Amino acid sequence: MHFIEHFHDGDRISDVYLCKSRSTALTKSGKEYDNVMLQDKTGQVDSKIWDLSSGGIGDFDALDFVFVAGQVTSYNGSLQLKIERIRRAEENEYIAADYIPCSRFDIEEMYTELMGYVNSVKNSYIKQLLDSFFVEDTAFIHKFKNVSAAKTVHHGFSGGLLEHSLSVTRMCAHMADNYDYLNRDLLVACAMLHDAGKVRELSAFPKNDYTDEGNFIGHIVIGYEMIMEKVRGIEGFPEVLASEIGHCILSHHGELEYGSPKKPSIAEALALSMADNMDAKMETMREVLESKDTNDWLGFNRWLESNVRKTQI
Repeated sequence: MHFIEHFHDGDRISDVYLCKSRSTALTKSGKEYDNVMLQDKTGQVDSKIWDLSSGGIGDFDALDFVFVAGQVTSYNGSLQLKIERIRRAEENEYIAADYIPCSRFDIEEMYTELMGYVNSVKNSYIKQLLDSFFVEDTAFIHKFKNVSAAKTVHHGFSGGLLEHSLSVTRMCAHMADNYDYLNRDLLVACAMLHDAGKVRELSAFPKNDYTDEGNFIGHIVIGYEMIMEKVRGIEGFPEVLASEIGHCILSHHGELEYGSPKKPSIAEALALSMADNMDAKMETMREVLESKDTNDWLGFNRWLESNVRKTQI
């Protein structure tokens, strides 16, 4: 298979891809054309059907597997595929796993490491809360292992939520070791749970899009509600501790303009928001650097708010 990450300007393509999206637009002269986003497990490529009347353009919809023939071109510094022929693919023409981007790390190994942090928690109430998610709730565990952490920005692949949550947990554990006034159990637990709401905010692959609940409410409030529901099921759970956990979840984006209804008011909430932001931005940087095989400047990235370039080694 000719994977998207290996596309080069001038390549002729004849293979099967997942149609992530399809929409019709108009050229400046008023002629209709289609914008098509194609995907495989290595990435996505913006594609165009300039001649919709061509006999080579068959019926297909978003989320169909499609057989595509065309040519890779370069436009404004990015690769684009000019589609000449396209049709729905037959089931024997593709292997579905080739089209779902996934974490480069082993899912079960990551989950085992995460469980190590769960089992390291000494506070009995916090431990019961973590067990209620990561040991007892099989539906949550399945989604937590498989959904992404974002639609497009960072960790937008199967296993991305687990990978991101584990990375944030590692950093928070290190911070607790470095700053002795941090409550390690509180911080580590909130690191594991900070994005729990994403199991309901984002749909499963291959769609990987915002659910109605995700669009209406968002993962921060969804996650807060999920956690408070579990807290209410634990007899004698301290009221102040529940509020501290809830505050960490509600403030983990750090700023009101980033979607948090509260700014961090306790040290653990501040540490969590910084670890979350660091991991999101470092993963965004990694994905940007790996997207183009060049040591030149890669252009302005709106998420990093900077022109990006690889380090010269």
